[in-house]
Amino acid sequence: MRLAEEAGADLVKIAPTAKPPVCRIVDYGKFRYEQTRKEKDAKKKQRTMEVKELRLSPNIDTNDLNTKVNAARKFLSKGDKVKITLRFRGREMAHMNNSRHILDDFAEALADIAVIDKAPKVEGRSMTMFLAQKR
Repeated sequence: MRLAEEAGADLVKIAPTAKPPVCRIVDYGKFRYEQTRKEKDAKKKQRTMEVKELRLSPNIDTNDLNTKVNAARKFLSKGDKVKITLRFRGREMAHMNNSRHILDDFAEALADIAVIDKAPKVEGRSMTMFLAQKR
């Protein structure tokens, strides 16, 4: 503390839990400023993962499916997860198990950049599957 007073600066504990505690002689205002700058930089670099949803129907045509595959590819390349929902209406409900191949084809088309995060699962009037980017 005497050395800090002679230097005209503050004595700051850098690692207070260490034995013995680590201290440094610095200007406290400058130290706080640098600390907040480091926290801001760390916040900028971290990315939240979003879940993007694509809705399909059981009687989707191949070209429409390819358009949806390209959209999913774009989402996956940005680092988002993709939720593919196959929605059933009316009489389509009776043939749910016959439409599973649509989700399988979708996953197969994206096999080069994506893995199945959650397998296809029936929930009410829809069948959902999650895809995530390959590591």
